[in-house]
Amino acid sequence: MTELTQRLPDSPFSGWRGRPGEASLAEVNGSVGVRGRSPLRRFLAFVGPGYLVAVGYMDPGNWATSLAGGSQFGYALMAVVALSSLMAMLLQALCARLGVGAGRDLAQACRDAFPKPVAFVLWMLAEAAICATDLAEVIGTAIGLNLLFGIPLEIGVVVTALDVFLVLLLQRVGFRWIEAFVIGLLFVIAACFAVQLAMADPDLGAIIRGLAPTTELVKNPAMLYIALGIVGATVMPHNLYLHSSVVQTRGYERTDAGKREAIRYATTDSTIALVFAFVINASILILAAAAFHANGRTEVAELGEAHTLLGPLLGGAIAATAFGVALLCCGLNSTVTATLAGQVVMEGFLRIRLAPWLRRLITRAIAITPAIAVTLIYGESGTAQLLVLSQVILSLQLPFAVIPLVWFTASRSKMGEFVAPRWMSVAAGVTAAVIVALNMKLLYDFASGL
Repeated sequence: MTELTQRLPDSPFSGWRGRPGEASLAEVNGSVGVRGRSPLRRFLAFVGPGYLVAVGYMDPGNWATSLAGGSQFGYALMAVVALSSLMAMLLQALCARLGVGAGRDLAQACRDAFPKPVAFVLWMLAEAAICATDLAEVIGTAIGLNLLFGIPLEIGVVVTALDVFLVLLLQRVGFRWIEAFVIGLLFVIAACFAVQLAMADPDLGAIIRGLAPTTELVKNPAMLYIALGIVGATVMPHNLYLHSSVVQTRGYERTDAGKREAIRYATTDSTIALVFAFVINASILILAAAAFHANGRTEVAELGEAHTLLGPLLGGAIAATAFGVALLCCGLNSTVTATLAGQVVMEGFLRIRLAPWLRRLITRAIAITPAIAVTLIYGESGTAQLLVLSQVILSLQLPFAVIPLVWFTASRSKMGEFVAPRWMSVAAGVTAAVIVALNMKLLYDFASGL
């Protein structure tokens, strides 16, 4: 193991129950060099992990919730998209701080901080979140293949299992190639939405007004359900585990000064990437509001239906094609990041290392089973409901990842001089409280039969 991936013993005054084990993603830990004296060149070496994280904020599950929100409520949920993005920026900044400052990813931190039974429950919840994420990717990618190439959904769902070979290839050629692949597809997605929005001609005034929160959000159970889906699709649990790991792929000096610089650059990288993700997320909702809600189509939540309607409503087949290309790119991108997140979670919680292809096939098999069943029984309409439900499941699981993250980074005994500033811990605590409160309101509405 290289000098960069070695672990030093914890201080006797450390607040961790367990001692650190092998470095997170040991095969690529510290593998990306940080060279040059220029601040710009050193910052550019840190560009990449933020975009891997940003992928999770625009996966196919997010499309379903944003399409449903935009078509049903117009621009009213723009405030939720903006607030979710701000939450994401704050929480991902804490992830970078934990990964660099404590030298642990979030899974390792949970393992080293909690008793084994608690850590086991958190592991099971994290695995459930990854399966829900993978389910959205399976359905989204299959729909993209169907829209562009006419491949039946049932076959498309099975074909998605083959993407394991894509991940293996990228991992073999180097971590920077994984990042380059992801960023390249992100720019394709952005270009596709630019074309669609130009054709949709949205109401700029309504967009700005939609950024102001409305009390209807907590009064209307249907709006709250979609809003929680957007939160679940934007602030995704597996991203918290992933980011705290991939920031450690940089070969920064494992000294106090080197860590401070790494935290600063990694936070800047993730913030810029999440601004980009916000633009994409907002574009999905704006497109649905301008193309569907404005034309009286208020019940569009199915990706296939949206693809079919875009051409006639916007007056050109190019809009529908761009929609399909962007969807397929999102599915492929999400595949890469979900694979890495699954590896981080299993290795971090259990110290069990599986071959990437085996780990990927296990999680993909778990996701494929319900997707095939729903597709065969209910068809495309059932997959749309399953997509939205998967995002709500993610939102319900989110507090079990957010609360430990906030607690760890606010603890001086665990973080030392890299403890989060008081204002950041307070803001993150408020964020966690809002997420828990919204989830309790949703559960109450379900229990009341609303």
